[in-house]
Amino acid sequence: MATKKTNKAVEKFNFDNAIARVKNTTKEVNNFALETSEDLVNEAINRTEQWQKVATKAIDGGLKLAATQQDIVFDTLESIKGQFIHGRKRFSTLFSKN
Repeated sequence: MATKKTNKAVEKFNFDNAIARVKNTTKEVNNFALETSEDLVNEAINRTEQWQKVATKAIDGGLKLAATQQDIVFDTLESIKGQFIHGRKRFSTLFSKN
């Protein structure tokens, strides 16, 4: 067996130092997790606001389109009603002569 001596000094293990390092590392990890989750929540809120604006525009545009279509339908119905009334008069005059 080879035995070789080294000149390096071995640090004595200090339990208090180890606990202090673990506490500091835990604090750093916790702070990083808090900052990251806060950034994530802020970004989610920003994206939600953007999508809400898009949805509002889409709904407004859809309501305007529905109103226009409704006006077209009622105008068409009024026109058909007028044609029906005029046609009824012509129809009755045609058959009343017989």
